[in-house]
Amino acid sequence: MAVEINSKIVGYRVKSEEAAPAPAPLPEENPLTMRIPSRPEGTLEAVSEKISYVGAEGRKKVYLLVSFMPVEGVLNGQRVIIERPVEFFFPSGQLSSEHQWITATMRSLSLAARGGYVTQAVADLRKVAWDKGLVRCGMNRWNKPMFHDSEVAAIAWSIQQILYRRGFLDIDGNQVPVEDLVSRYARRQASGHGWYPAEVEDETPSGAVEPLDGKPAESAAEGAGPAVVGNCPECRGELIMMDGCPTCYAGCGWSKCG
Repeated sequence: MAVEINSKIVGYRVKSEEAAPAPAPLPEENPLTMRIPSRPEGTLEAVSEKISYVGAEGRKKVYLLVSFMPVEGVLNGQRVIIERPVEFFFPSGQLSSEHQWITATMRSLSLAARGGYVTQAVADLRKVAWDKGLVRCGMNRWNKPMFHDSEVAAIAWSIQQILYRRGFLDIDGNQVPVEDLVSRYARRQASGHGWYPAEVEDETPSGAVEPLDGKPAESAAEGAGPAVVGNCPECRGELIMMDGCPTCYAGCGWSKCG
């Protein structure tokens, strides 16, 4: 369309397209602490663990399932994904009439996992003690037996080991930083593996002296457990003093006091 200009042109400007406004930054949403309202429908990836421990009532074996799911959040303006535990399941009937309390504890742990504070909840369970003596369950990083204050504490330690092998906690049960969780999940997705075993960079205890041959020095104070007072007449395992009685903690649970 032609336009007639009758006045004198004193200047002109070429109209350019207006620049699109910059997108608003994404609000920060930590995927490690964000609340998950409920367990999602469908199938979740899970780890099944058989836990064996020895206490005053002899050796026991129980099963534990921990389910995981990817959780999306925003860190430093970028969308990221990590893997979090969201459900703990302990099949009932494994510990006689006490199974209702175990079931209640697992439900509470599941709520803590979806609420973003499962690390603190599991660490608190490790402080539970009872009056039936120590419970032997698992080995520490120096290949020494672990002794716990109760069955609940032993199971809580086993849960920490599951989360450690999954890369969610470090070997001492502390929370792995969310940035590391992001990189570990991305690495698992890229490699095609369903899980990523966390590795210990330095297993030498703080303050310990490492010999010249490269083998870490054994510490008599840390991880040694109760003193051995003899051998079990049933299985030839080690005996320790428990409530004033020599008791087998190697496997059969034999006690001199019956």
